Amino acid sequence: MTDTAVQTGAAGAPESATGGAPGSATPGASAAASPGAAHRTVALWMLFAIGTLNFVDRQLLSVLVEPIRAEMAFSDTQFGLLTGLSFALFYALMGVPFAMAADRWHRVRLIAAACAVWSVFTAACGLAGNFAQLALARFGVGVGEAGGTAPSLSVLADYYPPDRRPLVIGIFTANGPFGVFLGAAFGGWAAATIGWRGAFIAIGAIGALVAAPLLVMLVREPARGQMDARGPVAAPQAALPMGASFALFLRRRSLRMLAVASGLSAFVSYGMLNWIPAFLMRTQGMPLSALATWFAPAAGITFGLGIWGGGALVNWAARRSPAAYALVPCAATLVLIPSFAAALLVDSWQWSLALMLVPMVACTIYVAPALALVQNLTPPRARATASAILLLMFNLVGLGGGPLVIGMISDAIAPAHGAESLRYALLCTLPAAALAAIAQFRMARVVSADMHGYHTDGEA
Repeated sequence: MTDTAVQTGAAGAPESATGGAPGSATPGASAAASPGAAHRTVALWMLFAIGTLNFVDRQLLSVLVEPIRAEMAFSDTQFGLLTGLSFALFYALMGVPFAMAADRWHRVRLIAAACAVWSVFTAACGLAGNFAQLALARFGVGVGEAGGTAPSLSVLADYYPPDRRPLVIGIFTANGPFGVFLGAAFGGWAAATIGWRGAFIAIGAIGALVAAPLLVMLVREPARGQMDARGPVAAPQAALPMGASFALFLRRRSLRMLAVASGLSAFVSYGMLNWIPAFLMRTQGMPLSALATWFAPAAGITFGLGIWGGGALVNWAARRSPAAYALVPCAATLVLIPSFAAALLVDSWQWSLALMLVPMVACTIYVAPALALVQNLTPPRARATASAILLLMFNLVGLGGGPLVIGMISDAIAPAHGAESLRYALLCTLPAAALAAIAQFRMARVVSADMHGYHTDGEA
């Protein structure tokens, strides 16, 4: 499907379309409350742009790790802390209070303020003089970026009806792969021209001085629940307390299994995302210039296909059975396991990158279905908080654990295996992928009943 077709189908079609997963807004309700096509389009693509900057900030550190390591002389474990736990801990823990605020206050302004904060700290990364200063700057980036994703998902859920959310959220979350592409391409260029410090300062300035103000000027705050069959939710006191939002995951079997499967899947995907560039350069001998020329577009295209394709496939398949929210990611995970192993075991970076294309698509297919399912199984004034709870699993287990565990294994076996240690450390992610597939398969057995129960009994 072309980009034009995607934009038209996701952001420009009339809301009177019927069909979809159980709980879709009725045609009359959608038409009565539907925002204009232009407002929907602007909201989707501005939030996409803000999310892209979010991932460019993250990916820069992974791409520029070798020149930064050469200057600051830190270990793989310390790099795993920088790209993983030091960022993810603050990102995940601050995500819940940011999301609770988003369920009560003006979400668009909150996202813009968060963008300005993380951009300032991104620029501060370029001023760091040692590992501790760089880690502190990453803490700040994590705190700021915690205010981006969950509130954005809540905004989009109030611009689009339930049956279109998997595709729309797939488009929105493709900001990650696009940010990976831009970060890899820009980072490779910056390393050779303005240096790694200049790269962080430039990206930080764009976010703080351009992106954040534009978001406030161009995107309107939508009425909560306006695209749901039950109509808008206007009362501020309707927001659920944090305990009640956590209880949603305990009460619904599909949400419990989703949290487990998402954490394991994120462990694998974030581990891949953060360590594949170093593996290709250090273990396989890929030059830095080739990273920008070949890895950047490969990563951007494959991760984008995975995230957008996961949302599009579920958007289509869930019209027949909501079990697609689990079965599509399960099938992708089963494809990932042998294809990633093959990519890690060949000898040249050219073959490794070529074989890596399949697992790089498969490793992100779970993202859009998971986030869309949370939107469709939670009430309007709990959606940002519920999304943040799921992102806790994405980020504490995935982003916090994946890169760090791989770095620790690599350091531990480096005395015996040298540059090959990273190859074996990445292979250690495959058992986590197998466990994710099991959890996704088990979720497929209960998600249909949970979807039907939520939309028929009106339970919050």
